[in-house]
Amino acid sequence: IRHYLSSDGRLIGLLVPGNFNDYGSFPPFLKTEAERKHLAEAYSKVSAEREANTKAHLTADELPMQIVVLARDPGSKVNPHYHVNDPPAKSANRHQIMICQSGRARIGLYTKDGEHVDTVELTEHDLILMTEGHSIEFVDPGTRLVEIKMGPFPQTDEADKVDLHIPPE
Repeated sequence: IRHYLSSDGRLIGLLVPGNFNDYGSFPPFLKTEAERKHLAEAYSKVSAEREANTKAHLTADELPMQIVVLARDPGSKVNPHYHVNDPPAKSANRHQIMICQSGRARIGLYTKDGEHVDTVELTEHDLILMTEGHSIEFVDPGTRLVEIKMGPFPQTDEADKVDLHIPPE
Protein backbone atom coordinates (compact mmCIF):
# COMPACT_ATOMS: atom_id res chain seq x y z
CA ILE A 1 0.00 0.00 0.00
CA ARG A 2 1.33 3.42 -0.88
CA HIS A 3 -0.10 6.68 0.45
CA TYR A 4 0.28 9.88 -1.60
CA LEU A 5 0.12 13.02 0.52
CA SER A 6 -0.07 16.73 -0.26
CA SER A 7 2.68 19.01 1.03
CA ASP A 8 0.50 19.74 4.08
CA GLY A 9 -0.11 16.02 4.78
CA ARG A 10 -3.60 15.47 3.31
CA LEU A 11 -4.26 12.10 1.70
CA ILE A 12 -4.53 12.61 -2.08
CA GLY A 13 -4.22 8.99 -3.23
CA LEU A 14 -3.87 5.46 -1.94
CA LEU A 15 -2.50 2.76 -4.27
CA VAL A 16 -3.39 -0.89 -3.69
CA PRO A 17 -1.25 -3.12 -5.94
CA GLY A 18 -2.97 -6.03 -7.62
CA ASN A 19 -0.70 -8.44 -5.74
CA PHE A 20 -1.56 -7.06 -2.27
CA ASN A 21 -1.31 -9.71 0.46
CA ASP A 22 -0.24 -7.88 3.65
CA TYR A 23 -3.43 -8.59 5.60
CA GLY A 24 -1.68 -8.63 8.98
CA SER A 25 -0.82 -4.92 8.72
CA PHE A 26 -4.50 -3.92 8.34
CA PRO A 27 -6.42 -6.15 10.76
CA PRO A 28 -10.22 -6.17 10.91
CA PHE A 29 -12.21 -5.41 14.06
CA LEU A 30 -11.44 -8.34 16.36
CA LYS A 31 -10.20 -6.67 19.54
CA THR A 32 -13.16 -7.27 21.82
CA GLU A 33 -15.23 -10.28 22.75
CA ALA A 34 -18.29 -8.53 21.26
CA GLU A 35 -16.50 -8.18 17.90
CA ARG A 36 -15.50 -11.86 17.96
CA LYS A 37 -19.09 -12.83 18.81
CA HIS A 38 -20.41 -10.73 15.90
CA LEU A 39 -17.93 -12.44 13.56
CA ALA A 40 -19.17 -15.86 14.65
CA GLU A 41 -22.79 -14.83 14.04
CA ALA A 42 -22.39 -12.90 10.76
CA TYR A 43 -19.97 -15.14 8.88
CA SER A 44 -19.93 -18.84 8.08
CA LYS A 45 -16.71 -20.86 8.27
CA VAL A 46 -14.57 -17.86 9.31
CA SER A 47 -12.63 -17.89 12.57
CA ALA A 48 -11.25 -14.74 14.19
CA GLU A 49 -7.72 -15.98 13.57
CA ARG A 50 -8.43 -16.69 9.88
CA GLU A 51 -10.27 -13.38 9.48
CA ALA A 52 -7.15 -11.51 10.63
CA ASN A 53 -5.21 -13.11 7.77
CA THR A 54 -7.81 -12.79 5.01
CA LYS A 55 -9.43 -9.36 5.51
CA ALA A 56 -7.69 -5.98 5.41
CA HIS A 57 -9.28 -2.58 6.16
CA LEU A 58 -6.99 -0.31 4.12
CA THR A 59 -8.57 3.12 4.62
CA ALA A 60 -8.97 5.30 7.67
CA ASP A 61 -12.42 4.93 9.27
CA GLU A 62 -13.34 8.59 8.69
CA LEU A 63 -12.93 8.49 4.89
CA PRO A 64 -16.19 8.44 2.89
CA MET A 65 -14.88 5.67 0.60
CA GLN A 66 -13.70 2.51 2.32
CA ILE A 67 -11.40 -0.09 0.78
CA VAL A 68 -11.41 -3.59 2.20
CA VAL A 69 -9.56 -6.49 0.59
CA LEU A 70 -10.98 -9.97 1.15
CA ALA A 71 -9.28 -13.28 0.36
CA ARG A 72 -11.34 -15.79 2.28
CA ASP A 73 -11.11 -19.55 2.01
CA PRO A 74 -13.43 -21.50 -0.33
CA GLY A 75 -16.73 -22.17 1.40
CA SER A 76 -16.51 -19.06 3.57
CA LYS A 77 -19.72 -17.03 3.52
CA VAL A 78 -20.84 -13.57 4.53
CA ASN A 79 -24.45 -13.68 5.65
CA PRO A 80 -26.95 -11.34 3.89
CA HIS A 81 -26.64 -7.75 5.07
CA TYR A 82 -26.54 -4.08 4.06
CA HIS A 83 -24.57 -1.06 5.28
CA VAL A 84 -26.01 1.96 7.09
CA ASN A 85 -24.68 5.44 6.42
CA ASP A 86 -24.74 6.82 9.95
CA PRO A 87 -23.58 9.46 10.21
CA PRO A 88 -23.69 10.48 6.53
CA ALA A 89 -20.27 10.73 4.90
CA LYS A 90 -18.70 14.18 5.08
CA SER A 91 -16.29 15.29 2.39
CA ALA A 92 -15.70 18.57 0.58
CA ASN A 93 -15.39 16.62 -2.67
CA ARG A 94 -16.35 13.19 -3.96
CA HIS A 95 -13.74 10.46 -3.69
CA GLN A 96 -13.12 7.99 -6.51
CA ILE A 97 -11.61 4.56 -6.92
CA MET A 98 -10.04 3.57 -10.24
CA ILE A 99 -9.42 -0.14 -10.93
CA CYS A 100 -7.23 -1.26 -13.82
CA GLN A 101 -8.80 -4.37 -15.34
CA SER A 102 -6.29 -4.60 -18.20
CA GLY A 103 -3.42 -2.66 -19.75
CA ARG A 104 -1.70 0.31 -18.14
CA ALA A 105 -2.76 3.80 -17.18
CA ARG A 106 -1.00 6.77 -15.62
CA ILE A 107 -2.88 8.61 -12.91
CA GLY A 108 -1.70 12.11 -12.06
CA LEU A 109 -2.53 13.04 -8.46
CA TYR A 110 -3.23 16.70 -7.65
CA THR A 111 -4.51 18.69 -4.72
CA LYS A 112 -7.60 20.84 -5.24
CA ASP A 113 -5.16 23.77 -5.42
CA GLY A 114 -3.29 22.24 -8.37
CA GLU A 115 -0.23 20.90 -6.53
CA HIS A 116 1.08 17.88 -8.48
CA VAL A 117 1.68 15.23 -5.81
CA ASP A 118 2.81 12.31 -7.98
CA THR A 119 2.08 10.25 -11.08
CA VAL A 120 1.14 6.62 -10.49
CA GLU A 121 1.19 3.86 -13.08
CA LEU A 122 -1.62 1.35 -12.71
CA THR A 123 -1.23 -2.12 -14.15
CA GLU A 124 -3.67 -5.01 -14.28
CA HIS A 125 -5.59 -5.49 -11.00
CA ASP A 126 -4.16 -2.37 -9.30
CA LEU A 127 -6.56 0.12 -7.77
CA ILE A 128 -6.18 3.64 -6.50
CA LEU A 129 -8.31 5.78 -4.22
CA MET A 130 -8.28 9.42 -5.33
CA THR A 131 -9.48 12.01 -2.81
CA GLU A 132 -8.79 15.26 -4.70
CA GLY A 133 -7.61 16.14 -8.22
CA HIS A 134 -6.44 13.64 -10.82
CA SER A 135 -5.69 13.11 -14.48
CA ILE A 136 -5.83 9.88 -16.47
CA GLU A 137 -3.65 8.76 -19.38
CA PHE A 138 -4.36 5.47 -21.14
CA VAL A 139 -0.97 3.94 -22.02
CA ASP A 140 -1.57 0.57 -23.70
CA PRO A 141 -4.09 -0.49 -26.34
CA GLY A 142 -6.91 -2.39 -24.66
CA THR A 143 -6.49 -0.60 -21.34
CA ARG A 144 -9.70 -0.89 -19.35
CA LEU A 145 -10.40 1.05 -16.16
CA VAL A 146 -13.37 0.83 -13.83
CA GLU A 147 -14.22 4.09 -12.07
CA ILE A 148 -16.19 3.99 -8.82
CA LYS A 149 -17.17 7.26 -7.17
CA MET A 150 -19.49 8.67 -4.60
CA GLY A 151 -22.92 9.70 -5.82
CA PRO A 152 -25.25 11.14 -6.64
CA PHE A 153 -24.10 12.20 -10.10
CA PRO A 154 -24.87 15.84 -10.99
CA GLN A 155 -27.01 16.78 -14.00
CA THR A 156 -24.06 17.19 -16.42
CA ASP A 157 -20.41 16.18 -16.78
CA GLU A 158 -19.45 19.85 -16.46
CA ALA A 159 -21.32 20.11 -13.12
CA ASP A 160 -19.59 16.91 -11.96
CA LYS A 161 -16.06 18.34 -11.88
CA VAL A 162 -13.87 21.36 -11.38
CA ASP A 163 -11.16 21.56 -14.03
CA LEU A 164 -7.67 22.26 -12.73
CA HIS A 165 -5.76 24.44 -15.12
CA ILE A 166 -2.35 22.75 -14.99
CA PRO A 167 0.34 23.54 -17.59
CA PRO A 168 1.24 20.45 -19.68
CA GLU A 169 4.23 18.48 -18.43
